[in-house]
Amino acid sequence: MTKKNLDKIKNIDSEEPQALNNDNTSALEGQNKDELTLQSDNTASNAVDLQEHSSEEDLHIQNTESENQNLQGTESQEKQKNLKKDFLQFLKFLAFSLSAGVIQILSFELLYTWTKALPWWPSYLISVALSVIWNFTFNRKFTFKSATNVPLAMALVFLFYCAFTPASVFGGDALEGIGWNGTLVTFLMMVINFITEFFYDKFVVFNDKVINKILSKFSRSKSNDGESKEGPDEKDEKNKEGNQNSTSEDTENLSNIEDAKNIKSEE
Repeated sequence: MTKKNLDKIKNIDSEEPQALNNDNTSALEGQNKDELTLQSDNTASNAVDLQEHSSEEDLHIQNTESENQNLQGTESQEKQKNLKKDFLQFLKFLAFSLSAGVIQILSFELLYTWTKALPWWPSYLISVALSVIWNFTFNRKFTFKSATNVPLAMALVFLFYCAFTPASVFGGDALEGIGWNGTLVTFLMMVINFITEFFYDKFVVFNDKVINKILSKFSRSKSNDGESKEGPDEKDEKNKEGNQNSTSEDTENLSNIEDAKNIKSEE
């Protein structure tokens, strides 16, 4: 072999590993590029997902905030309506109480001051009775607009005045006895009566829930009393009737079974 051929062979041998190295590097570069593109695609998709999730969360937060605002708005409107209703009730009660107070003062002054027909406490007692009848009638119809069981409401008002009237009569008579002006004492008792009766009428007398509870308790007690009124003889008679009915049914069932057996035997 000549030197030229040997040189060619050496060159070929040296070029082959270089070519292989170049191929490997190009393949690695291609893989790295593919991996980078995949990573960029994944990061982009993740960023899109995060944006969508964040937008959904923002929408959910906005919806909850709007719902809370709507609830707060409705609650505030209801509170305002209730406040207006309570204020109107108070004004109506005040107007009718003032008219009842006029009746009470006129009747009291007529009996105690002008004619001096009666001492302080019977004059006050009669004037209170007249004003209570007036006040109860108009407040029930126009102020609280309650139509549930008028006798029970009247009974509750009567209980209130069973407590208030003796206290005001004895207290006022004591004040008048120590030198207080009788008319001034009457005005003082009217103010105390106005404040206490308003809350008592609003939350007890003309409160449908309280009235219904009282009526349900009365109905339960009546039903229990009816059951307890049944004597032992009546209960024994009912038990006997039930036993007789059960025995008659048993005999009928036995007769039907015997008839069915007879029919089968004849066949």
